[in-house]
Amino acid sequence: MSEVPRLTHVREDGTAQMVDVSAKAVTARAASAAGRVLLAPAAVAALRDGTVPKGDALAVARIAGIQAAKRTPDLVPLAHPVAVHAVTVDLAVADDGVDITAQVRTADRTGIEMEALTCVSVAALALVDMIKAVDKHARITDIRVTAKSGGRSGDWSES
Repeated sequence: MSEVPRLTHVREDGTAQMVDVSAKAVTARAASAAGRVLLAPAAVAALRDGTVPKGDALAVARIAGIQAAKRTPDLVPLAHPVAVHAVTVDLAVADDGVDITAQVRTADRTGIEMEALTCVSVAALALVDMIKAVDKHARITDIRVTAKSGGRSGDWSES
């Protein structure tokens, strides 16, 4: 029978801990994430026409995502504070909503996947806030890490 892997963020007594990464080497790391906000046709039209009552929803969502990536350790309790060196957020209006992608880069001791996920999540939340006057049924979906590179575990991509 195989041994159950030990969870690194849980001590022997079952309580949470932040893992000590001080002995790890600083390496270049990157992560990408994606998600969608599903919208009614009227909301899609308002985004395309620039007639969202609260203003430029895509610009606000982009800035919210960038800010969120930098604040990830304040939101995810066991995430290490890392030096976020670059964040790119793209929002593409589709016929049924908005596709959100983010790329985050660092040179640090631990991965940056949580920052990429937080970026997409908060960009989606900000978009829903901006568009709610037009679409009260907007739905955030499919948020996931799409790729990572660097670090001991190497590179990974969903495709």
